[in-house]
Order: sequence, then C-alpha cells, then structure tokens
Amino acid sequence: MRNTTRYAVLPALTAASLLVVTGCSGSSGTSAAGKTDRTEPVAAAGAADAHPQLAVAAAPAGGGAPSAVATPQSGGKPAAKSSLKVAEFDKSSGRAVISGKEKDGGKDGDKDKGKGGTPKPAAPVAVGDVIASAPAPGAPQGVLAKVTEVVGTTKQGTEVKTAPATLGALLGGSTAKGQVPVDPSAVKVEPLAPKVKVSWAKTGGLHFGPEGAQLPLGSLRVDVSAALPTVTGKAGPAQGSVDASANGFVQLSPEVDFAYDGKGTATGTPGTASLSLSGDWASQWELKGQAAATTADGKPLRVPFAKLHADPVITVGVVPVVVNLDLTCYLQVDADGKVSVDVKQDVKGDFKVGGSYSRAKGWAPVAKANMSGTPVTATATAAGKVKAALGAEASVGLFGSVGVTGNVAPYLRAEVEGTASGSSDGTGSLVGKWAAYGGVDLSGALRAHLDIFGTPVFERSIPLGPLNREWKLGGGEGAVRR
Repeated sequence: MRNTTRYAVLPALTAASLLVVTGCSGSSGTSAAGKTDRTEPVAAAGAADAHPQLAVAAAPAGGGAPSAVATPQSGGKPAAKSSLKVAEFDKSSGRAVISGKEKDGGKDGDKDKGKGGTPKPAAPVAVGDVIASAPAPGAPQGVLAKVTEVVGTTKQGTEVKTAPATLGALLGGSTAKGQVPVDPSAVKVEPLAPKVKVSWAKTGGLHFGPEGAQLPLGSLRVDVSAALPTVTGKAGPAQGSVDASANGFVQLSPEVDFAYDGKGTATGTPGTASLSLSGDWASQWELKGQAAATTADGKPLRVPFAKLHADPVITVGVVPVVVNLDLTCYLQVDADGKVSVDVKQDVKGDFKVGGSYSRAKGWAPVAKANMSGTPVTATATAAGKVKAALGAEASVGLFGSVGVTGNVAPYLRAEVEGTASGSSDGTGSLVGKWAAYGGVDLSGALRAHLDIFGTPVFERSIPLGPLNREWKLGGGEGAVRR
C-alpha cells in the first residue's frame, strides 16, 4: 500500500465544523458577473475552469479545519468556500440552524421592509441550496441536505427545513480521485471481551498501547486472548479432553478510496464513481487444544471481541465528505471437539472492499484480498476437524448512510482422517493422515444507500464476493492415538 503522512481525522463538533452550500440557479438573483447578491465566497470556483480536477485529501484537524459556503453555481461547477456553519441539526425532522454573518440579497424590490422602510438582511441560505457539513451538534456523522424552506431567525442563526441531498449537486461536472489514510488515533475502540489490548502508531513518534508492540506508522492493532469451549460431560469436562484457547492480533492500516467523475455535465449524476475501504493487513495468532464450538443449530460459533468506529472527514476540493467506518473484530470457531491441535501462523497482505459505478453498467462490487500465510507451528492429534477465523466485519458509508459491507476473515483449518480399532477396555488407535491449512474468506454487499453519489437507486443489495484462497501449513501420515 502507498505510504503517506496525511490522515483523515474526526474534528471537534464545534470549531472544526466544515460546511459547503450550493444552490439552484434560479433560487436567487445574480449579477451580470455571475455572482449572487447574498453571499461572497472566500474562494470561488474559477469561471475559466467549470469542470476542474479536485484534490482529495484529509481535512485539517481542530480549529484549522476550513469552514466554507459556496455561492449557487450553474453549468455543473463544483461548490466554493464560505464561512457558514451548521449550529444545530435534527436528522429525524430535517430541521437545521445555520450560523454565520448574513449578507444582503435579492433585488431591491424583493427585500423585506423593516421599521422605517429599512431593508431586512436576507438569510445566508435560500431554498434549493445544498449543505455539506462535517460533524456538527446533532449530526455526529455529518450533514448532506438540501434547503426546502427558510423558517426564520433564531439566536443561533437562520432556521431552515431540509431534505436529503446528493454529492452530485455539490461536485457537479468535476472529477476527483484519491486515497486518504485513516488516523489510527481517531478510531474509537470498544472492547467486548476481557483480554483485549489496543495499540496504534502515527507520525510524529506518537504511540499508544503495550511497549512491546512494534507497529508501522498509521497502523492500528487489536490483541486478544480467549478460552474456547471444550468437550463436556454431565460432571464437567470430558475425561481426556484438552483445554482450548485462541490468541493473537489483528493489525490494520485502513485507507478510504474515493473517486468521482461528473463527465463535465451539470446533471448532478456522475459518469463514474467509487467508494472503498482498503489497507494493509497483518495478523498472527494461535489455535491450541481440543475445541468443541458450534451453535445450537450446528453453525460456527462467532465471538466478537472489539468494535471500532471512526468518522474521518475528507475534503473533495472544498467540499467536506464525512466517511463513516465501523469494524467488528471477531473470533469464529467451528469444531467437533475430537481433534486436538496446536497451529500458529502469520498472515500478511492487503485487502479492498467497496463498489464502483459507471453509467453503462451501474454499480459493481470491488473485492480483493492478496494475503499469504507462513506456518510457525502445525500439529494435530486424534480424529476430527476444526476451523477457526480471526476476522473483521466492516461497513463503509457517507454521512451516516451505509453503502458497503465487507467481511475479511483469515482462518486456520485442521482435519484428521483414518480408520480406528478398539477393544473392550476402551483403548484404541487410529492410522491415517492429518493436514493443517491457512486461508482467507472475503464477502460482503453493496447497499442501496450508495445513491448518495447521485446515481440511480437499486432496490436490492448486490453481493460482494465471496472469495476464498487457501494454503497448506502442514500435514503428515501415521499412527495417531484416539
């Protein structure tokens, strides 16, 4: 994966708010120069370049984050900067309060008259304007909405009613493409098991976690150690059973891949678009003992051990785009309690899960997992089988709408086959063969909420994968005790 020193971060909910607004061409009066009367952008899109190549980058952290509003644009131009902010937002009702200095707007004949015939200042936004904001009060996952009504003025600013909007209304006919690493220190981790440790490392020599954890810059690591169910009888563990356990770590360097191409049109519908989560993956873990783990209906037992969440903000030109990331790290075991194993492996590689869109073909899944395993130890005794995975289930969305779900699950698998002989005293032997394997499963789905790009709605989820790759860790033949 590409190394970089810029990270997408979750800014504070007040001073770090980002805001971009663009409007319909007929929603306000404009001068001959094409500027509206009610807003004066800090940085407007160049008239000579109506469909520019926009940079995709991490939003600045803290108070240095840009806070901007654009004048209404026509001809497919992208939004430009201003100084308004979302002071309040209620997602359920669509009510919002926009704060910032109000500007004079509209033609003289259209201005409201106050006492003494003095014109009242026009609201800083109008019906048809589209708001894109970083996390704000009442909107921890950001705001992407269109103004449907200007209600009035409050102490905090201008109250408006809004409805959901799309990125195409803000990005217009422009193009944008880039990868932005997620700052590991901005990821919130919720342990779901007793023995879970979290570590991360970023530029500037900052490090969190166990002193012995050596992490590449930009990496987040979750360590876990868990006891597994074993064979039990009426009075407890069955005679001769071996305690079972799994321990190891998952290490990620996640990146957000974003692309948009308006194909130079003013329709608000892109020609192509894509959104995915990618990154380097490393894990090392061990499965040991005689596990007996399935659910009541015979399915593998899954035990989540940590939840991870982040809302990194990236900028596409001047437009803030809030990416919502959720990962659940889990241990999954499918075992019959007969085979006793001691298997340990290293897994390294990279992955990518997401979706891509084109007008000709619609949305299509993107699923890649380039991983390989190196056996450290691999032994097995007794007849039976066991499979255990240490994986991560991810969801990726924009402005609170999940667009992609993916499941990346490296696993260990062992099986012993043979013929048995026994006697009345309960002793016996097995002659056969055994083998241990490592592998990775990848699956997921594209959700209808990807229409947030401005693309046509699809009614059903589109499967992503499944993909499977497997490699042998060890094996042998001979006599095995049973």
